Order: sequence, then structure tokens, then C-alpha cells
Amino acid sequence: MDRKDFIKQLRRYQKGSISRRHFLGVTGLGTATAVLAASMPHLMTSRRAYAQDLGDQVNLTTWPDYHNPQNFEAFTEATGVKINVTVFGSNEEMFAKLKAGGTGWDVLVPTNYTIETYVGEDMFEPLDTAQLPNYNPEFYTDPRFTEPGTISGKTYAVHKNWGTTGYVINSAKVTDKPTSWKEFWDLTNTKYQGRTMVHDYQLTTIGNALKYFGYSFNSNDEKELAEAEKLLIDSKPNLFAINSDYKPSLINGDAYMSVCWTGDGKQLQKTDPAFQYILGKEGGEIWADFYAVPKGAPHRSAAYALIDFLLEPKANALEVEFHGYPVADKRVIDLLPKEIINDPILYPAAELLAPLEFGAAATLTNPARAEIMARFKSA
Repeated sequence: MDRKDFIKQLRRYQKGSISRRHFLGVTGLGTATAVLAASMPHLMTSRRAYAQDLGDQVNLTTWPDYHNPQNFEAFTEATGVKINVTVFGSNEEMFAKLKAGGTGWDVLVPTNYTIETYVGEDMFEPLDTAQLPNYNPEFYTDPRFTEPGTISGKTYAVHKNWGTTGYVINSAKVTDKPTSWKEFWDLTNTKYQGRTMVHDYQLTTIGNALKYFGYSFNSNDEKELAEAEKLLIDSKPNLFAINSDYKPSLINGDAYMSVCWTGDGKQLQKTDPAFQYILGKEGGEIWADFYAVPKGAPHRSAAYALIDFLLEPKANALEVEFHGYPVADKRVIDLLPKEIINDPILYPAAELLAPLEFGAAATLTNPARAEIMARFKSA
């Protein structure tokens, strides 16, 4: 059967003119797979949809503006499964909510440094990667972007994308461009009082206060944390807000500067070229996000189907073009336009990446950091 005949039979099946058994009989599943791989970007989920009942919904817990709505629509069209999205602004909040139980979450998008803790608390199930044929770590350009998902030889999470944490400025308002975290905080407390935002997220907010002094982003040293806390509390009256959803305030002109993630920096620049994303020369954070399935996920089959669907290279490329975060999957990179591959926000120069640090698991569970963040917010 050639491609044209197969597509004809597929359209008849979709319209209900022929049965599923007839469709599989006249086409053959192997033929269906081969043709769909060339003509449809979401092959594997569609194939599973023929073979099993995925239910009618899947619950995804993720980050703001982190997925292309076209992919969600295509997934629902291909499988009949509706995606319910819950959004959080910090890994700490996600972790606490899941630990409390009763979330009903099926797919979670944790950051690299949290996975070890989730697994230690028996909150993630080991993934059956046979159900994720679009996941192949051999295609990833750097093992640092896949290794955090594997604990004691078992895969608990598969890589989604990566990024950096820097800061963004509105260059139309900020005329003396800061090139370091020291300059960022100094300008916050002098010339641009009331115009800076920081994340409601201890890892990045405390981490980048530590960078002011040249300390490690992940430091849990008591003395160093005390210095970072003093900087934060002294800066608190000079901030516009503590909020991980900072883009609206930047766009409407209330804020001029903010701690910022890669994709948000790119999205802001698309809105207005005056927005510039900067990595402080002292370093800061590099991170990777993953897909994981929590223990007891109520829609487990749909969870696997959704993860695999979003990892399919064409679908993943659509994700990148929407959210502005880089990927490490060479199959996806090969599909991206040159302007994305050459974009210094998404793929910074090596000398800017070199001093960046991956978040450490100990920062998530250190009560001293949680207490510092609480005192900072209430100051």
C-alpha cells in the first residue's frame, strides 16, 4: 500500500467509515508506523491510541508559558485525552504540594536538583522507557542534561530542556547596563529603586545574592548565607516585587530589571527588543528540566503518552520555538531554524556558560535556606 492509499484509509477510519480492525487489517501496523513517521509529528502517541485506552484526561504540573498550545491541541485530537495544566513558580512549592498528597498529578516537570530528593522520598516511580520510544539519550549532546534523571541505575525522569538563570533589563530605561550580579544588586539599591523584581524561589534568589559576594550559587555555609540574607533584607524596600511571574510587570513598565530564566528572556525580547538578557560574569545557574510520573498517578497510560508525544522531535521543535528554552536532543536541534541555534540567549558563548553551576539537591532540603527566604519575604 502506498502513502496515498494509506492516508485515504486513515481518513476513512478517522471519520468512522471503517472500523479499527478493518483499518489495521488493510494497512498493517508496521505500514502505519512507517508512513505516519514521515507525515505526522506525533506518531508514537497515535499508535498507542489505537492499541489501548488512554482515558479522557491527563494532569500536567509544569511552569508558566512552558508548552506550545498547538502540541496540546494535537495530542487531544490524536488521543481524545484532555490535558489539565497546573502551574507553579518554584520547585519547593511543587515538592511540598506533592508530598502533602492528593494532587492527582500524572506528569510533573521537576528541575535537575530536585529529582534525587523526590526519589529519596519515594514520590516518583521508575519510568518504563519502553513506553517512551521517542526518548533516546544517545542523541543528547551532553550527559549532564540526562544524568540527574537516573538514580541507582533506574530512570526516574527524562530530559525536557535546559536553560540558564540570569537577569533581564529594559535597556530603554536602564541606561547603565549591569554586567555582573554585584552591579545588578547595587543598581537595585541606588539608581533603580522600586524597579527590580526577584523570584519567589529560594534557589535563584538566595543563589544570586550569594554571587554578589563571589560565593557558590549552592552555598549552604552558615556565614555566607548570613551575608546573602543581609543583602536581601537590605534590598527588600528597594524592590518592586518578589514574584516568579515577572513578565507582565516588565512589559507594562512597572519594573525595569528582574532575575530571569532563558525562555522568559527570549519571550520578552520578542515582545520588545529593548529587553536584554544577561548572564552575570560571576556565574549563576545552569539547569535542566525533566518529565517524571509521580507514584500513584491516576492516568498513568495517558501520562506516558503525553511525555512521549512532547519528546517527538518535530513536536519538541515546536516547543522550543514557542517557549524559547534550548534542548540537548540533536534530533530536535537539527530541525530548528538557524536564528534559534545562533541565538546567544538560548545558546550562550562557552565563556559565559563555564562559571555556571547546576543547582544542588542539598539546597532544596536545607531548612536554613527556607527560613532565610521566609524572613526576606516578610521583612
